[in-house]
Amino acid sequence: MTGGSVPACRSVAAREFGLIRDAEIENTIRSYAAPILNAAQLDPEAFSVHVVNSNVLNAFVAGGQRLFVTTALLRRSENAGQVIGVIAHEIGHIAGGHLARLDSAVEAASTAALISQLLGIAVGALAGNSGAAAAVGLGGAQIAERSLLKFSRTQESSADQAGITFLDHAGLSSRGLMEFLNVLSGQDALNSSRQDAYVQTHPLTRDRVLFVENHVAHSPLSNRPIPANFARMHRRMVAKLDGFLEPPSATMRRYRADDRSVAARYARAVAFYRLPDLDNALPLIDGLIAEEPGNPYFAELKGQMLFENGRLEEALPNYERAVKLLPGSSLLRTELAHVQLELNRPELLDNTIANLKEALRVDRFDSLAWQLAATAYGRKGEMGLSSLALAERNILIGRARDARKLAERAMRLLKRGEPAWLRAQDIATQPLPDRERR
Repeated sequence: MTGGSVPACRSVAAREFGLIRDAEIENTIRSYAAPILNAAQLDPEAFSVHVVNSNVLNAFVAGGQRLFVTTALLRRSENAGQVIGVIAHEIGHIAGGHLARLDSAVEAASTAALISQLLGIAVGALAGNSGAAAAVGLGGAQIAERSLLKFSRTQESSADQAGITFLDHAGLSSRGLMEFLNVLSGQDALNSSRQDAYVQTHPLTRDRVLFVENHVAHSPLSNRPIPANFARMHRRMVAKLDGFLEPPSATMRRYRADDRSVAARYARAVAFYRLPDLDNALPLIDGLIAEEPGNPYFAELKGQMLFENGRLEEALPNYERAVKLLPGSSLLRTELAHVQLELNRPELLDNTIANLKEALRVDRFDSLAWQLAATAYGRKGEMGLSSLALAERNILIGRARDARKLAERAMRLLKRGEPAWLRAQDIATQPLPDRERR
């Protein structure tokens, strides 16, 4: 997939390490986290999800209430309860205040060489720049593995206890956390090079496993099934990731044609689309849409299939439908705006700008949305706002000097004292980072 497309998984398979922006996957994880955050008395609006495209099994929290989870962890999870258990544990770290040392260490790191690949991805995510991770060296990865990302055994036990307490208050079983720990518990005897990163950064002791097992053995919630909608969301999330991340031939073997489950047809639809074979992909996604006309992600995927094969006019109503079904999704609105811009129809321009404004109101850290906004304002002849949007994008991708120049240009074009002019002034007067002061 290329950066210029509008894929449902925007960064999938683009590079060995990268960030996947996908409305369905992010919303699935946020849905899992919501009752746990409520039990922990943490603000769900302050909680953000970052999905890291990596075959390294790991999850961690950084930068406040930001959860990073790798695709390997999601794909290897056997059920929603295991993912929910990991989320509860990580929220235990947040509630326990275990991030102060990590955050201060990251802040003190003056070069990317001091940050691990995963931590580099974290920094890139906050800047809207997954490419930041590519500059991080293996030496930095080893340093961070031993220090920055690694919690103490005491903190790990504390996070387990807090996570279980939150699960209890939310009425959710802790069995998934026990299953996940049992999967990892046999790795202590392995050479560190063969251990999953989760074990290396979250020290696993027999006492931790016994504590969780004992709780599951005595809790009245242990045999309570995971909510059915959570289970469905998990199957679709894993199928979608498999379809996008593994070779289509492997997806076809994993999800056989005689498997008529929604997850199997979803994965096969993605695999056929990637070949590309729309003759087989479109009937599959059409069948899913017919069964679940209220599912915005099926409409989005059909729009993506058509858009990336040059069928823009056909793609547009599918993206419009997805946004109508899920109007609060900044990602879906950005994708719709991208299609509208590519169609280059003047009558769509005002709606395009409205979609981008709403998307950026929800998520100001999406560099693609700022880039599209710059194009849209430019086509409207509003060059001051176009320059400001480009300035915002350059801040997010780490080009502070370029951002300052664009903000200064915006100030010359905008009306002095209006909100956009004041924002441009803020950008223009920000001190440059050390790396750009030369």
